[in-house]
Amino acid sequence: MADQPKPPAGAAVAGRGPWRLALGRLTRNRIALAFLGLFALIVVFALGAPLWAEHVADTGPNATHTLEKVEVDGEAREVVDPSGHPVGPLWFGADGKFFLGADGRLGRDEMVRLMYGGRTSLFIALTSALITTFLAVALGLLAGYYRGWTDTLISRALDVIWAFPVLLLAIALGIALAVGGLQIGPLTIPSGSIWIPILIIGGVLIPYTARPVRGQVLSLREKDFVEAAIAQGAGPMRVMLGELLPNLASTIIVFFTINVANNMLLESALSFLGVGVQPPDASWGTMIAAGNDLITSAPLLTILPGTMILLTVLSLNVIGDALRDALDPKAKIRLEAHAGLAEPEGTPV
Repeated sequence: MADQPKPPAGAAVAGRGPWRLALGRLTRNRIALAFLGLFALIVVFALGAPLWAEHVADTGPNATHTLEKVEVDGEAREVVDPSGHPVGPLWFGADGKFFLGADGRLGRDEMVRLMYGGRTSLFIALTSALITTFLAVALGLLAGYYRGWTDTLISRALDVIWAFPVLLLAIALGIALAVGGLQIGPLTIPSGSIWIPILIIGGVLIPYTARPVRGQVLSLREKDFVEAAIAQGAGPMRVMLGELLPNLASTIIVFFTINVANNMLLESALSFLGVGVQPPDASWGTMIAAGNDLITSAPLLTILPGTMILLTVLSLNVIGDALRDALDPKAKIRLEAHAGLAEPEGTPV
């Protein structure tokens, strides 16, 4: 290190903020970047559903082709034969139609439904994760900052939800709301709406984020910067939003990615059991349920959506773990050459 030029005495050396340091750690994690790219491909795959349906398959996700015929190996075959068995994948035939075959007795294009089902599953997972994260952070901030009876009331309410198994509670709510829908004041949500599983999933997983957030707020509440803000006359909202919330940003980001993965799994389970997304709408969970009857004769109808769920959840979990490691302020990092300076590899900060 003796050959490295030293800055003049009194010269200011530009530093890097915590977010830039976290980004540097994340970009050095090649496994996380690979799975981030995989998740991006899955999103592009789902968003491209209308283009594939209109310009390649020439059909919609709910269009049936039971009585139609398609050319297979130079001969015309029925999309669904008299025994109810659908045509298999036509990888290089039929000009892109039935690229992954047909889905059971209705003869719908499996590729189109897989892409549209991805749009539904991703939309439910992302929207419900936003609801879960927003409500959990709000409740955690209120409980941790005010403490006292506010903390007791919120904590006991969360404990009630926590006491129920997540899947059983979600199934019970799904069955109850499947009968008459949901009415919140002037807002009415019909029973078959996609917003029913979104609200159910967004609600039952709140305690799993709110409790850790509350614990972190209780710890931050005793810090000097919070007491200084209060001493300067800052009100509760200003302290919570201006002092506590920025210090929770890294925790919120990590929990959000994990919530997306967990919510997708829960949506798939609910749709498989018939209390999530309702037919004829497609999601990866409903596609697994529809293909379950033909698991022996047409296993791809179950394997394909199951694989998409597996890859999506796996990529989100890896990304969440990488974000947690990158945003951990106690992690040991390596200083890279900056402004002509470098520290020995492995030097802790």
